[in-house]
Amino acid sequence: MAPSDNSETRMNASDRLPSDLTDRLKRQIEFILEVDRLKEVYRQSYVLPADRRENSAEHSWHLAITALLLPEHANHPIDTSHVIRMALVHDLVEIDAGDTFIYDPVGNLEKAAKEEKAADRIFGLLPPDQRDEWRALWQEFERRETAEAKFANALDRLLPVLHNYFTNGRSWKEHGITREQALMKNAVIGEGSETIWYLVETLIRDALGTPRSPGSPATPAAPGTEVKR
Repeated sequence: MAPSDNSETRMNASDRLPSDLTDRLKRQIEFILEVDRLKEVYRQSYVLPADRRENSAEHSWHLAITALLLPEHANHPIDTSHVIRMALVHDLVEIDAGDTFIYDPVGNLEKAAKEEKAADRIFGLLPPDQRDEWRALWQEFERRETAEAKFANALDRLLPVLHNYFTNGRSWKEHGITREQALMKNAVIGEGSETIWYLVETLIRDALGTPRSPGSPATPAAPGTEVKR
């Protein structure tokens, strides 16, 4: 769900800034005010242990913490700071586009176009050098081609699985998600971390049926599997 439009409030806040600020600093402060709206974008995962859904700002913070903690489990050597930067930037487009549920086939048809349009506006608020840098981080995450992007995406998929598993599959059950759906959508985790994919597959099978026998191989990651949470 995307936040309500409060452009008038943001404009008033911008007008209250000192008039002698440089254009660069003014644009940076306006961007800071704008991305605060990510706190109003709600996801399908429930926070632990509160009885509410998490917002995308909380998710981005949690993803950055996870990236800082788990780099040793990546399939290949990675630049951890780069993964953290992608984690913090990857969902900013949801301020305009909203969060698209990974299991929503209709919503996912238009997700890419909506997020590209959102990226134009949101990153366009920044000074040109930062606009290009931050948009490149977002695009790298979405394309899932580098080792860092593959690992960032693996962690992005891990978190909702953990939330579901430790809330007794609450979100999955609300939407009627099957074991096969959850395994298929999350198999891409193996591209970034085979270790984390083993964990995720085990949790999904335990939560949604058919536990895997000890020592049996994990289902291989499916190349090109859709990437968003």
